[in-house]
Amino acid sequence: MTRFDLDGLVGEHLDGDGTPLVLLHAGVADRRAWRDVVPRLDAPVIAYDRRGFGESPPGPDGFTHLGDLYSVLDATVDGPAWLVGNSMGGALALDAAVSAPERVAGLVLIAPAVSGQPDPEELDPQMRRGMAEWEAVAGDPEALLRFETRWWLDGPDAPEGRVGGAARELALEMNRTVVANAVPEGAGHAGVDAWGRLGDVDMPVTILCGNLDEDFAVDTCRAIAERIPGARFELLPGVAHLPSLEIPDELAARIQASTSGR
Repeated sequence: MTRFDLDGLVGEHLDGDGTPLVLLHAGVADRRAWRDVVPRLDAPVIAYDRRGFGESPPGPDGFTHLGDLYSVLDATVDGPAWLVGNSMGGALALDAAVSAPERVAGLVLIAPAVSGQPDPEELDPQMRRGMAEWEAVAGDPEALLRFETRWWLDGPDAPEGRVGGAARELALEMNRTVVANAVPEGAGHAGVDAWGRLGDVDMPVTILCGNLDEDFAVDTCRAIAERIPGARFELLPGVAHLPSLEIPDELAARIQASTSGR
């Protein structure tokens, strides 16, 4: 892959035939989350670190992740691209789809967040437990790192260490940078209300979610699929929030199937 640096945005571009795929990482990761997926994709691929993640330093005041995505598209693709986004990366993909649909060929959303989604009227027991655990470790970077890795990689109701080996080492390494940068929540948000505009999305959309992910994430995936006309929802058995680390072969096959010939 060819490395690029666009005003502090560091990424890689792999040439190929067909419509490009832009891979957008989760909020506890960076572009390396896709390292075992990319070789299995038969298309041009772009993956980059958003500001404050991986090799991209935190952004200046007033930047937006959406504006940065447009800059990456300007520099790397000629025409619409497929956006493949995990978690916060999925929210960014949805923001682009409702703000500049002419630039987006379609979406593959993996446990996506979505801008503008109303807060739940009442937290479910799992979410209340997670909030309490997070508050207990928020001032201790290493304890926070351990909690977030257990919650997102293993799954909130799975035993700690369910996912081990190189996948766990990489998850810890990627999120250690995120925790150290301590980018304020909301930094880079573009103020888009994608939730209120999901019914206007007119492009192929596949939504994937692991059945070991948090209940709120699974419910959000189902709600997005119901609101986007023609969207397809697929539940991934035995997987939590970061399937690119757990099942790169299967995830690449599902991405390929969702983006080929559509």
